Amino acid sequence: MKIQLEELRHQAEALRAIDEAFYGLDVTTNDPDAGYVYANPLIKGRYNDAANIDVKMETGTGKTYVGVRTMFELHQKYGLFKFIVVVPTPAIKEGWKNFIQSDYAKQHFSQFYDNVSVNLDVINAGDFDGKKDLMPADLVDFIESDRLNANSIQILLINGDMLRSPNMQGIKKVKGKTVERFNQTLLSGFTRPLEGLRANRPIVIIDEPHRFPRSGKNYEAIQSVQPQMIIRLGATFNKEVTGRGANKVETYDYYRNKPQFNLNAVDSFNQGLVKGIDIYYPELTAEQANNRYKITKVTAKELVLKQGSTEFTLNKDDNLANVDPAFQGDVTYLGTNDKLLSNDLELAVGMELVPGTFESSYQEMLIRSAIDKHFEAEIRNFMRENLVENNAPRIKTISLFFIDSIRSYRDEDGWLKETFERLLKEKLNKLIREYQRKTLEREVEYLDYLQATLQSIVSGQQDVHAGYFGEDRGSGDEAIQAEIDDILSNKEKMLSLKAANGSWNTRRFLFSKWTLREGWDNPNVFVIAKLRTSGSETSKIQEVGRGLRLPVDETGHRVQQDEFESRLSYLIGYDEKDFADLLIGEVNSDADIKLDEKKLTDNMISLIVEDRQQTDESFDRKKLLQELDSKGIIDRDNEFEQKVEIDGDVKSGFEWMMVLYPALSKQKVRSGKIKNQPKSGTTTKVKLRKENWEQLKSVWRKFSQRYMLEFERRPGAISMIIDDVFGDVDLYQREKPEMTHVRIEGNEDASKVLSRSNTAEMKASYRDGMAYGKFLKQLALRTKLPVQELHKAVASTLSNKLGSDQRYLTETTLVNLTREFKTRFENAYAQSYKYEPLNFQAITSVFDPKADEFVDEISADAIGREVDDSVLTDKDSFLYDTPPMRYDSVTPERDLLKRDYDDEVTVFGKLPKRAIQVPKYTGGTTTPDFVYMVEREDKSHVYLLVETKADNKRISDQRIVEIQTEFFKQLNQQNVIYTEATDAQTVISKLRKLENDEGE
Repeated sequence: MKIQLEELRHQAEALRAIDEAFYGLDVTTNDPDAGYVYANPLIKGRYNDAANIDVKMETGTGKTYVGVRTMFELHQKYGLFKFIVVVPTPAIKEGWKNFIQSDYAKQHFSQFYDNVSVNLDVINAGDFDGKKDLMPADLVDFIESDRLNANSIQILLINGDMLRSPNMQGIKKVKGKTVERFNQTLLSGFTRPLEGLRANRPIVIIDEPHRFPRSGKNYEAIQSVQPQMIIRLGATFNKEVTGRGANKVETYDYYRNKPQFNLNAVDSFNQGLVKGIDIYYPELTAEQANNRYKITKVTAKELVLKQGSTEFTLNKDDNLANVDPAFQGDVTYLGTNDKLLSNDLELAVGMELVPGTFESSYQEMLIRSAIDKHFEAEIRNFMRENLVENNAPRIKTISLFFIDSIRSYRDEDGWLKETFERLLKEKLNKLIREYQRKTLEREVEYLDYLQATLQSIVSGQQDVHAGYFGEDRGSGDEAIQAEIDDILSNKEKMLSLKAANGSWNTRRFLFSKWTLREGWDNPNVFVIAKLRTSGSETSKIQEVGRGLRLPVDETGHRVQQDEFESRLSYLIGYDEKDFADLLIGEVNSDADIKLDEKKLTDNMISLIVEDRQQTDESFDRKKLLQELDSKGIIDRDNEFEQKVEIDGDVKSGFEWMMVLYPALSKQKVRSGKIKNQPKSGTTTKVKLRKENWEQLKSVWRKFSQRYMLEFERRPGAISMIIDDVFGDVDLYQREKPEMTHVRIEGNEDASKVLSRSNTAEMKASYRDGMAYGKFLKQLALRTKLPVQELHKAVASTLSNKLGSDQRYLTETTLVNLTREFKTRFENAYAQSYKYEPLNFQAITSVFDPKADEFVDEISADAIGREVDDSVLTDKDSFLYDTPPMRYDSVTPERDLLKRDYDDEVTVFGKLPKRAIQVPKYTGGTTTPDFVYMVEREDKSHVYLLVETKADNKRISDQRIVEIQTEFFKQLNQQNVIYTEATDAQTVISKLRKLENDEGE
């Protein structure tokens, strides 16, 4: 599997905002060094904080992508070519490095920037060898690169604390005296790295700016490089506090008082740019839940617990069972500066210890629950909501466990390892028995996947789970080092369901002790389980951040929330059962405007007025207050009334504000995005308003007719495509194994630093290819072509053009051939087919033709996954009974639902999935988004079907529009009109034409 990057709308908006905020080049300068060949061109506003740029993007929305793309943009438009990326930790640095060097990123960026190469130089602490007087080669390479190669971008990737190292300043202490560190003169004439970097006039990009407060030493070190401009990318920015007491004011530290692009947490969740979250925790009995001890003091030698008014003091090596026998597992206080228990749990003042959660049965309950949640997600992702007949690409499912006791996992007889494998085998055996009775192709495949997983554990090969911990670095264990490589660097392998040789890739359970909490990225994490509470004050969003990214399917494409709802299951202990409330509070606190639930504030008024003025220019503060006063929502002091009745419905004044003014609802995370203890198996239902659906019955009988796709007979066309594609030797690629070089070195603080580099390929021979029969079978499954036809074409190419070298029969070749064939087939037959009606009808999601009746209710998610309480659905012409309304996109779907239509529109509504199953020539079916029944002046009726799409629709979206257009054209129903719409006004204009008998 190869990841396929695509530019998402919010990322394009971020790039546009950065471009608009950039002041441009200083073309009027008289600086004699303006043309210095080793430096960036001079820019306007250089060295001034007012010219710096802040980009705020929530975790999981693509900050690294925007950062790298920004460098390409500034190079293409302004010739800037020297960038320093400063990160706070080695893990985050590894993430940047892997992304920049990845083949999928290079391929993606090459679409926008022809012939532009990136030269990445990475500086690690161990690169400065104390025995040598030479600067690191990567540092020299960056400083000495010049403008002569106009198609090259130079990037220096470095940790923030290294910038203030004496090595960077080019000095060292010898017998108490400061002397030159390096016996080396750069081409640019400098002998100290910092001087060379300053002369480069770099642009600095800071990742995670909250880790670099402007009052801190690391930020001071960044300033010492004298960057012309700084761009900060982060989900969190530092706060500045001024005043005291009642006059205390907190403001975020932004260069220009606000970020130039702001995609906050609320927007990220509400717009479906990250996964929704379901939070679970095992319950305790009332007695266990109330039995808890608060930490009031913790030092290297002493731990003080308090319950009620009684305090308990434990010294180093004392057992917690001395305080309460319910503390099971022989847990002692280790002390030390890390303040650890013997199970490696980090302690902090204010933290509560619940003895009931220390029981092995409780921990086992958490593990069992996590395994259950994993397979719930895995089956859904593998089957893609039972769309087997649609052949939707599968999604690999990964689960991440945060643990505290490394020994319990790494030791051969470790409790965690043994318990996890025992519970996993139980679950696998149960699922295998279940799937042995199933017959659909994808279900049979999944059975094979389960059996391979079980065999891996039973045989002792154990490729199913892996761990990454800080102490693993330099362990010398080859198996552990291989795990580290797969987890940290080999993202595509981790995301792949199958290995290069066609065998199942069963690794999908990862264990870590917080090491993967920051900087590590895998979009297919669907379950995170915290087997112990973390004592550190970590952002709740950061804790779930490793699982927020939207997943990629087996073809490498990012799966958006409107295609397939992705949710993260987050399992925690009972002692953190308020996590959901804390997380929602943290998300809401990130909104542009904080909502006061007691009083209408000036900021809230301004937000509402600004929003309403988009459709009513005369609307102002005075009109708003009059409107609220007339409804009794606020009192004379602008405080919200507690009980307000409108149209027989009673809510608080604040609740009515959220319903009546959508601009406010955007400042809070929507209901359902973050759920606490959601009940499994419960689905929100929406009732159909039968009297309105009955008006559509005659046309729905036609829609429920089954159709067969009949392709135009084009003698030899398929054979020609087969010959062209499978005879193209450029699509056949051998694969060479890669070698990873791991170097363990000490840095200034004596901690271990892991540096890694991947050679492009080994000098060894190419990997063995697949067996010919297996290759053909895989090719037939993916292309749906007869094996005989494939054999003729592939065998000819292999023997006549590739010297019968079976090393060309690789997974890469399979992907290349399948992709090219599907592209050529779709291009050739996109307009060369017709729909032939069959003599039977089939059940759709809303209509049962056998009973000749519409169903009573459907799943709310089938209509849309987004919910807006402000969209009231009490219009008589609407298709459903139950508010609030569901939709998938703000524009134009929500806009259409909010509109008031003319009386001539007698029925309207959003159609649920599979309400009309239009066959797609690419496989599966599609259904338009909206239906309108319009009564014309002559009392006849016409039906308008609408497919809503964004302006910048993808190729797959364009195919759907073309397919639906052709279907309704061939349906040949004079009173059925089909149209595509990217905005609400297009639909309104169409309806008015139809009302006046001006339709087609």
